[in-house]
Amino acid sequence: MQLVQEQKGDGLTFRVHALTHVIRYSASSSGELDETRQMDGRFTVEAQLHGSGVLIEPGAFQYSHGNIQAKVEQQAKGGFLSRAIATAGTGESAFATRFTGQGKVWTEPTRKHFIIAESSGAKGDDMILDDKAFYMAQDTMQLGTHTHNSIAGALSGNGLRQPKLSGKGIFVVESPVPVSEVEVIELSGSDSLIVDGDLMLMYSASLNVELRPLVRGLRNALRSGEGLVFMISGQGTVFLTPTHSNLSAASL
Repeated sequence: MQLVQEQKGDGLTFRVHALTHVIRYSASSSGELDETRQMDGRFTVEAQLHGSGVLIEPGAFQYSHGNIQAKVEQQAKGGFLSRAIATAGTGESAFATRFTGQGKVWTEPTRKHFIIAESSGAKGDDMILDDKAFYMAQDTMQLGTHTHNSIAGALSGNGLRQPKLSGKGIFVVESPVPVSEVEVIELSGSDSLIVDGDLMLMYSASLNVELRPLVRGLRNALRSGEGLVFMISGQGTVFLTPTHSNLSAASL
């Protein structure tokens, strides 16, 4: 395996590994047999626990080693019906598996890419995720649901509801592109970000997202060839996947 990304938190460490396979054997100058390996397109996530715990999406667990305890925890609050309504349309389950103790937890190999990020837990630092993006989080964080109250959210390609992570800790999300192709943009509050298309992997809940024409006036819009774009303002962070081909807002 080849280490792709690593991040340490309070009581645990997350690592993303790329699986490899041997493509050639060769003899070294000392007479030993050397291996030449290359990545085969699959990835796995390792959570090393030393006093903390981790929440993993259902079905992702492969094996653990050490003094590890596991139990299923409810993420969405309320009764069965309210949980079902809250998580409907987010692509996420109302439950997650919580692992605690000392040792390592490994997830199933997959061809999906992963991004490790961190939240300070400060007010306004909640992260709104793309549908089905949640994969793993420190158990000091909570997975909830963000309900959009504007047409921008409803037409973003994610529907009226999206997963939301709150609290302090490190977490892992699934990404359509490798971590090297993810662009992280910090908005200070005095600038803005214009995005054509559903390229937002996740963004701070404190940000304002509007869906509007790039230029004013029907004639100017026809001349520019652009339609509706996402205008993002406020103070916070946006994770973009510009190399990912997806539905353009101009086609809405």
